Amino acid sequence: MDGATDDVNQAIQGELLLMDPRVRASRERAAQLLDPEFVEVGGSGRRWTYEEMLAELADHAGSSADGPRYEPSEISGVLLAPGLVHLTFETVLGGRRTRRSSIWRKKDQTAGWRMYYHHATRVPPGVD
Repeated sequence: MDGATDDVNQAIQGELLLMDPRVRASRERAAQLLDPEFVEVGGSGRRWTYEEMLAELADHAGSSADGPRYEPSEISGVLLAPGLVHLTFETVLGGRRTRRSSIWRKKDQTAGWRMYYHHATRVPPGVD
């Protein structure tokens, strides 16, 4: 496996972990996967910062072991530059389909890959 493929796969693994209810419910575990400069533009249009996301993630849909879970599909990625990976994919959660894009970065070996930016766009029913 080449370095670019390995980097993309590591970012995908991080993305999948962030969809795991056990990780989402744990501020400590989520903090290990989000970059301190993290920003998200959610499907609602709301802008989230690192601190805001960590404070509220455990209360979001997909964060409870007995609630709905994220069903990801079509995950693909590309290495944009050393230490910078862009992922695109779709999820379904509770019947709602969303297109997603995230940028993962690796500043140094000790921190590992962390989500730097995330964007979600809800897909209306009937749209391909």
